[in-house]
Parts: sequence; C-alpha cells; structure tokens
Amino acid sequence: MQREMAQKTALIVYAHQSPASFNAAARDVAVEALTKQGYKVLVSDLYAMNFKASATADDIKGDLKNPEHFVYNDEMMTAWQDGRLSDDIAEEQHKLEQAELVIFQFPLYWFSIPAILKGWVDRVLIQGFAFTMQKMYDNGVFKDKKAMLSFTTGGTESMYQADAIHGDINVMLWPLQNGFLRFCGFQVLAPQIFWCPAYTPPVARNEMLDSWRERLHGVFAEKPLSFAPTEYFDMSFQGGFRLRPEVKEKCASLTHGITTAHHLGKPLPPDNQTKAKES
Repeated sequence: MQREMAQKTALIVYAHQSPASFNAAARDVAVEALTKQGYKVLVSDLYAMNFKASATADDIKGDLKNPEHFVYNDEMMTAWQDGRLSDDIAEEQHKLEQAELVIFQFPLYWFSIPAILKGWVDRVLIQGFAFTMQKMYDNGVFKDKKAMLSFTTGGTESMYQADAIHGDINVMLWPLQNGFLRFCGFQVLAPQIFWCPAYTPPVARNEMLDSWRERLHGVFAEKPLSFAPTEYFDMSFQGGFRLRPEVKEKCASLTHGITTAHHLGKPLPPDNQTKAKES
C-alpha cells in the first residue's frame, strides 16, 4: 500500500482593509482551491490583526545589546537567537516555517506593497531567520519553499508596458521578487496580476477569479521565474560580488541581458519578472 503524501501547508499573507474587496475575493478563492487540494491553509490578515508596520525596539523582549545606539538588524538577530522576539513576529515566523507555498495578496500601492505588508517583510524576514551572508539567493534559507505575489492594479495592463505611461511592470517587480523573495531563497513563481478590477465589469471580474482558481490547481508544479544563478558571481568582498570574468565573456554574445536588472547594457529579457522561461 502506497504511503499517503504528506500534507502541504500554504500561507497567504493578505493586506487589504475591506472584506468586500476584490483582494478579499482573490484570497477566498485561494483558500478554497488550495483546501480542496488537501493543503493546510494559514492566513495572516494583516489589517484584521492590526499588524504593526514600524520596526522598533518594541519588537524585542528584554534588554537591548546597545540601548545607546539601536541598530534594528543586529538587535533583532540577537533577539531571534535568544528567543526574545515579540509574540506577533514569532507567530508569523512559525507560520512561515510550516509553509511550502507563500502567497502575498495585496493591492499595488505606489508601484509597491502597502506599508503594513512592508512592515511584515521588515519585521518577519530578519537576519538569521530569513537570510545570512552565507545563505541568500540560490543558497537561501527558504530555497525549498515557493512564493508568489498576487495583486491588483489601479491602472490597465496597457499602462504597464515598456512604452506606456507607468513603464515596464517587469522593472517594478524586480525589487519585490528579487529584492526580498529570491534574496531569502524562495523559488519565485510568476505573479498573479489582476489588472484594474475596480473599473472592470462584474462578468470580467468573475472570469479573473475563475482563471486564478484554475491556475491554483497546478500552481505548486509551476516552473519558477528565471534569475541569475549565484554561481555566476564572485561571492567575495575582494571580487565585489560581481559577475565572474568567464561568465561576462560568455554573456557578451547574448542578444538580451541575463535578467531585468542584470541587463549588462543590453535589451531586457522579455517578461523576465512576469513569465517563467520556456525550456
């Protein structure tokens, strides 16, 4: 008799104020679809939790190492090692440790994430727990986990093109998807982008949610987005963490850059932060 597959856990970090919002509907679709597949689904509803966005000394129980000069990163790493983080942070870290899949559900604010979600990133993904100088990118702490952004925009899809008023959505996504997801080791899945739902007819909004529901049925098997392998770089202070000379030479003949940010002065690789590269 075959052994049953171990139950997977998904964490949805949700940042919207209204339970009547499209973001809430997208969250509910994810909870339903993943639960039907046998996932244990955890939800962090940040506004309902009144999650604190600001990173302060209140995040630490007990005495500080250096109360005269508070350095959040250093103090938090020590507090994490000693088990002295505030309860709200410890609880979110525990959820994250359990999860094989993490979905961030939010409205795009100023081409980025809402402040309350940025606070979650700043306070939960601290040094030691989420990364070290030795454990980042391909070698990151969360290299066996998958993560993705699922978000709504205020503008239409046409407004986020390379020749449009807002510019290329791939460029906007780089600081989020590479800057904290891949930095911590996550395998980053293509984002789920709900374009301009506030000005979309109800029938089309329902079609957006149906498409999301369908995608979720195979989401864990999806191929991640493409990033520059860590081995491409000289990971030393002496080498400046720059591309190795042999890699740079090999890339000289490429028609496009390696990634959206590692463009090497060449045209950007199309859809680098929105679609997985085909084999």
